[in-house]
Amino acid sequence: MNAPHDPNEPRPHNIAVQVRTHYLAEQSIPLQGRYAFAYTVTITNRGTLPARLVARHWIITDAGDNTQEVRGLGVIGQHPHLAPGESFTYTSGTMLDTPTGLMHGSYQMVGDDGVEFDAPIPPFHLAAPNSLH
Repeated sequence: MNAPHDPNEPRPHNIAVQVRTHYLAEQSIPLQGRYAFAYTVTITNRGTLPARLVARHWIITDAGDNTQEVRGLGVIGQHPHLAPGESFTYTSGTMLDTPTGLMHGSYQMVGDDGVEFDAPIPPFHLAAPNSLH
């Protein structure tokens, strides 16, 4: 039987993901149900081994519970390779049919030891100004 992992002990594969969002009023057309959002993601390697981002998987849900899934290789045309302690930041965007929504997903990573693993992207909200009560 394996002992539980000590949370204070360094792990070889440990990727942290932080996201900031921004409503893009100049690209939105609310009367037509088009709400544009930018999101800036910072991916940090908190593990003890370098790792490369291979692919992404997003699940985007609007306030009407309409869901779309996005899968693709890399992010913004890149496959960042992160040494322990390094971060990579990029900005991308999405369009919703409603003024609010939720996104989450994962990055598919491969460590320099050949181990493939997923780095979860925690859920985050998208909200046009004055859309939340």
